[in-house]
Amino acid sequence: MALARLYGEPLFNVPEDLYIPPDALEIFLEAFEGPLDLLLYLIRKQNFNVLDIPMAQLTEQYLAYVEQIRERSLDLAGEYLLMAALLIEIKSRMLLPVRKADTGEEVEDPRAELVRRLLEYEKIKVAAQKLDAIPRAGRDFLVSDAVALLDLAPRNPEVSAADLKKAWLRIIERARLNASHLITQEELSVRDHMSQILRKLSDVKFMEFTQLFSERIQEGDGAAIIVVHFLALLELVRESLLEITQAAAYAPIYVRLSYIQEAA
Repeated sequence: MALARLYGEPLFNVPEDLYIPPDALEIFLEAFEGPLDLLLYLIRKQNFNVLDIPMAQLTEQYLAYVEQIRERSLDLAGEYLLMAALLIEIKSRMLLPVRKADTGEEVEDPRAELVRRLLEYEKIKVAAQKLDAIPRAGRDFLVSDAVALLDLAPRNPEVSAADLKKAWLRIIERARLNASHLITQEELSVRDHMSQILRKLSDVKFMEFTQLFSERIQEGDGAAIIVVHFLALLELVRESLLEITQAAAYAPIYVRLSYIQEAA
């Protein structure tokens, strides 16, 4: 694999005359808020169980960081050195054989106090990050100030001929929506049509069924009048005033008055 790219070309070997100044690579550990922050960073980075910290490995890594800090700034490394001493003390206490207390209770784990401080610090750090994520005035947004200049003098709008034309067209469109349509109800009487049928049949002995309706159809009567005329015919048959006969199947149907037969 290429170590780097120089002017777009891969570089596989480090040049022998390459000069790296001492300050070329500088680690800014000031990003850590303190010894607990650095210690928590090392634990979370390696996925250590905070309740069962491998003190030997953690102490070794912590001391490596502290050594880098001490070379850059001795004042800054002061409190980090104090935590390093605490880690070494805990590590040494864990190497000693475990002895039960005089009361018979189990001796507390040397890491217990450190674990408690780390958990409390982590809770406070997470809460601080959540608070910092909340939008803040002056940092994430600015509060704008506006001054409203109200002029109370009446201003009459200027109306042109085109504005009047548009207003008139809108009135016409609304008036078209209010157009009314008058529907009249045609009065149809079954009794009147019964009388008409009786008058037609009074002058003839027989009349074909379709002839009763042909005159109505020729006059241009609608379906409603034809239906009423047919209902009048049925009503006359029900009252035994008419007879309907047929000589054979599919033969023409004839209608006649009942009382003519009785008179004969």
